[in-house]
Amino acid sequence: MVFGGLRLRRKTVWLSPIVQLGMAAVVCVSLPYFLLSFSYPMGWDDYVLQNTVLACMGGLVIGFWLHGSFSKLPGTYESFGIVPTYLAAFGVVLLSIVLYRIEYSRALLVLSFATCIAWFFAVYLTVQRKTVLRLGVIEGGRTGLLESLDGVSASALGLESWPKDIDAVTADLHYNHSDEWEARIADFALAGIPVYHSKDLLESLTGRTELEQLSESNFGTLGPVQSWMTLKFISDWLIALVLIPLLTPVMLLAALAIKLDSAGSVFFRQARVGYRGKDFKVFKFRTMHETNGHSGANGIAHLITTGDDARITGVGRLLRYMRIDELPQLFNVLRGEMALIGPRPEAAQLSNWYQTEVPFYRYRHIVRPGITGWAQVNQGHVADLAGIKKKLEYDFYYIRNFSIWLDILIVMKTIKTVVTGFGYK
Repeated sequence: MVFGGLRLRRKTVWLSPIVQLGMAAVVCVSLPYFLLSFSYPMGWDDYVLQNTVLACMGGLVIGFWLHGSFSKLPGTYESFGIVPTYLAAFGVVLLSIVLYRIEYSRALLVLSFATCIAWFFAVYLTVQRKTVLRLGVIEGGRTGLLESLDGVSASALGLESWPKDIDAVTADLHYNHSDEWEARIADFALAGIPVYHSKDLLESLTGRTELEQLSESNFGTLGPVQSWMTLKFISDWLIALVLIPLLTPVMLLAALAIKLDSAGSVFFRQARVGYRGKDFKVFKFRTMHETNGHSGANGIAHLITTGDDARITGVGRLLRYMRIDELPQLFNVLRGEMALIGPRPEAAQLSNWYQTEVPFYRYRHIVRPGITGWAQVNQGHVADLAGIKKKLEYDFYYIRNFSIWLDILIVMKTIKTVVTGFGYK
């Protein structure tokens, strides 16, 4: 079982991946076949039947693997990703069938897909939704934040007692524990009990990296590996090149609506701080009434948007809700100034102020800023210093743990954000 990106050490046999996949094969492939067989009294063509059953098994296995990969990411649970991962898996299977012109039963394939969704949601509702992560905490150093997390039951461990009914032990491994505790930590590891550094465990459960100190990435360097970033840059450029023609009709309609709604330019251009701290001009659709007014302490209040901001136009509010105002930034991606996914670029003036208030703020410029990002899909818009610090923790986590899986998860969450309007201002 996976909880918040952690594989729990529970001794329930039927929760093992092999058993889960076997049960799913019976429920999601065999059961639909027997149900549909009653609709075909003359029998099925053996060739078509064999093709469809193999296709259903292929979709199930691919979806199970994809879902397991996403469940290991921070702050995720078994329920998240069920629909998109199995939709992608069965989509790949269907595309293969169409490309190779293989005969198949559409009814069986659709029923198998629907059963997969229903089955894995049922497993989640009966098992993981009620799961609590049971932690044994070795006191000393920074461990207190874990006790305040939802779904976590943390209890202090004593040196003389052996922990029972726990999933893992956590300790601040940078703290100077006594020799007795050092030996006991080794005993826990030798007994097969997972022992997590409290900082890493907190990151896995929340998807945020604390700001107290810069930390190396999973590759052992302070910044992401350059070869990965080069590959990301090329793929982002190619995707933007494809998306711009496809989204041009949407952008033209947005531009027309802006022109009809209020006076002023269609586009909004602003100096933002980008890759390696260099300024660039970001492109967005204008969503506010044009004004030259500046106000607020430090001259930055006008740069922060609030939910009831009177400057937002009627059309602008809709464009913000659906994130359509961000589409022109695809041209920033083609210019090499932005990525599809990364920390959001802040206005230059606002960024300069943050640097004086938030430690290590400049570190977020070590990667290209993105149209969407880990902070945006988890936190949404922020308008105060406390929110900025939390947003930066998400940004640092993304930089430290960059992977293709994390990018795909952000894309999936971005789609959900666009549909629900989460975090817009």
